[in-house]
Amino acid sequence: MATTIGQGRTARQEIPEILREALPSALTEELGRLADDGIPIDEIRLRTNRQVTVTSGGKNIPVDVVISRGTMDSILDMLCDGSLYAHADTLSSGYINCGGIRVGVVGRAAVEDERIIGIYDVSAMCIRLPRRIRHVGRVVCALLRNMNGQGGVLVYSSPGQGKTTLLGSVCYALASGDDPWRICVVDTRGEIGYSLGEDKLCVDLLTGYPRSRGLEIASRTMNAQLCVCDEIGGVAEAESIIAAQNCGVPLLATAHGDSLEALMRRTGIERLHLARVFGAYVGISRNGNAKDYSYRVTYWEEADEIFRNDRRCDGDR
Repeated sequence: MATTIGQGRTARQEIPEILREALPSALTEELGRLADDGIPIDEIRLRTNRQVTVTSGGKNIPVDVVISRGTMDSILDMLCDGSLYAHADTLSSGYINCGGIRVGVVGRAAVEDERIIGIYDVSAMCIRLPRRIRHVGRVVCALLRNMNGQGGVLVYSSPGQGKTTLLGSVCYALASGDDPWRICVVDTRGEIGYSLGEDKLCVDLLTGYPRSRGLEIASRTMNAQLCVCDEIGGVAEAESIIAAQNCGVPLLATAHGDSLEALMRRTGIERLHLARVFGAYVGISRNGNAKDYSYRVTYWEEADEIFRNDRRCDGDR
């Protein structure tokens, strides 16, 4: 049976130093007031010549600060440490990463042969605030320990529910203590490692690696007890994951999906399911407080029944 479990606690949120330095003081003061009021900030959205908004638990909150063109350019320059060129590849993919903080960036695209080769006249930025939260993910830790290397866990939810935060917390818990696991984190976008900087952790970070190649290296050369990566789902990626799993290293990963049924309809996830890469699927959602989660655990056997019933229904249509 699928089970739903709630857990979590609250704490004052701190704005990372790199953002305090890059953002206008008027904005950081407003963000501080929100934090003092106990409002957790998930995203900060900057729009040129428009009012700033912050997102908290899916709700958009206007902030009485307007970002000018010059200020927007200055913020981007500081987040890129003065070198837009160094971030050219990720900018063409719509984001930059600065110190573990992912910032979505849009504006006018320079296109060549239907390929984006650059962004200029930046019109908006979406800053996703990373979290160092240690108390979430105990349900996932217990699943992995109970499976004892015989299966992985796929965490799924709609965007913005805190999947990356949960991965960091689980990695921290499993890679520390008196009996730590050897964990390899394939941190393609440089976000998971934000919460794994302590020297006591038994964690190997593969930062910037493509997921498929990183998982292959982690499985074959690093002798990991658990591989971890974020946001899987592509077909080609699935084949590489299956090949890596032949080494017998379980995988903890995340994927976008509003429900298990919707998740299973994705071809890449279907292939991973049929290969039994994951022993359990865990849907997460936030409770009233944005730092709380509910966990819906579905083991492979029940997920397989859902998968096959869904296919039979499709065949009857």
